[in-house]
Amino acid sequence: MIYSEQVECLGAGELKELQSERLRSFIERVHGQSPFYRGKMDGAGVSPGDIRSIDDIVKLPFTVKEDLRDHYPFGLFSGPLADIQEIHVSSGTTGNPTVVGYSRQDIELWSDVIARSLCCAGAVPGDMIQIAYGYGLFTGGLGLHYGSLKLGLTVIPCSSGQTKRQLKILRDFKPRILACTPSYALYMAETARELGLSTRDSSWEIGIFGAEPWSEAMRKEIERVWDIRAIDIYGLSEIIGPGVACECHCKKGLHVPSDVFYPEVVDPKTLEPLPPRCPGELVVTPITKVGMPLIRYRTRDIVTIDHVPCGCGRTSPRISKVLGRTDDMIIVRGINVFPSQVEEVLLTVEGTQPHYQLIIDREKNGMDRLEVLVEVEEAFFSDEVKQLQNFEHRIAREIETTLGVNVKVHLVEPRTIERSEGKTKRVIDKRAI
Repeated sequence: MIYSEQVECLGAGELKELQSERLRSFIERVHGQSPFYRGKMDGAGVSPGDIRSIDDIVKLPFTVKEDLRDHYPFGLFSGPLADIQEIHVSSGTTGNPTVVGYSRQDIELWSDVIARSLCCAGAVPGDMIQIAYGYGLFTGGLGLHYGSLKLGLTVIPCSSGQTKRQLKILRDFKPRILACTPSYALYMAETARELGLSTRDSSWEIGIFGAEPWSEAMRKEIERVWDIRAIDIYGLSEIIGPGVACECHCKKGLHVPSDVFYPEVVDPKTLEPLPPRCPGELVVTPITKVGMPLIRYRTRDIVTIDHVPCGCGRTSPRISKVLGRTDDMIIVRGINVFPSQVEEVLLTVEGTQPHYQLIIDREKNGMDRLEVLVEVEEAFFSDEVKQLQNFEHRIAREIETTLGVNVKVHLVEPRTIERSEGKTKRVIDKRAI
């Protein structure tokens, strides 16, 4: 099922005309209502009159995450604050978090693009969906919730955690669709086996997984243990959370509703556009967003893009799975983690040294594990084992409070961690992604 054939199956010419019309209107409105973007465009020597078609988007300046942090909390909102109906705050930031506001129109837009994504994944009205993404400030749970209601699904808002309860709901309610992080799907399988439950007899037929990187091998494992179709969904809170792109049953890339989110792939160094199927940084402009508009937002995610129409009938461009990042951010169990956050914490703990390393690996149950190696002053190694353990626990608590993710801290002796005259290797990612 295609949610809106009218826009999802447009010919190239008609789509470009629609994109151009929306971009012109978007830029006119943003320039008039947003002092931030008016200043940014004036500084770049671009006026709304210069934007005549979607091809002119390259004349516009880029937006980066630091712009959101520097104008914390509401500096990038457009129009009066009273028009904002919902606010989300991203995790994994240094200093100020990024704050995103949604107007009533944005909530409707969010619902619409998620409904499209659910149809892409194979959902139909009347299905029951078990949403095991977190609700709250994280955009995953509520985004899927809004879209499911829009499509006409029955929603079980489980949120994340309480795995035994999730499995009981699966067994008793028999939902057809599961939505969660891919690692949590494998963790639930392991828990089910411990409880003596059969995973292959579950009612789930479709799994919609995102919020963390995952490989084709992990897809096969999830599909094997749960006997479901595993679908990849992509999004980022700065744009609109999940729904920026989603796979269909063909699994040949993630469809971007480009009449809503115009995608570009650029060289991360020169910022020049790259040809199709060439890896580069994904840049997104949400050309119908109202509450907090963004122009040419640099996602830092490395992808390829393909404009060839898909076998499913949709003509929207498709991006690949995320191939990497242009910055040092890593994603652990759905949480954005920057090594600099760990460094900031360590600088506040007496006895530690500014030498550390993050090691990420994936457990057999599919859950990510984050270990932090921390050099401490020589004098600490003369302390009793009990005191060292207490010190490890204290550092772990401090890091967990900042990152929002559990970590295992290991103290190591001075000069244990490799030094470099160039860029120090702070992260060792052992996950097969």
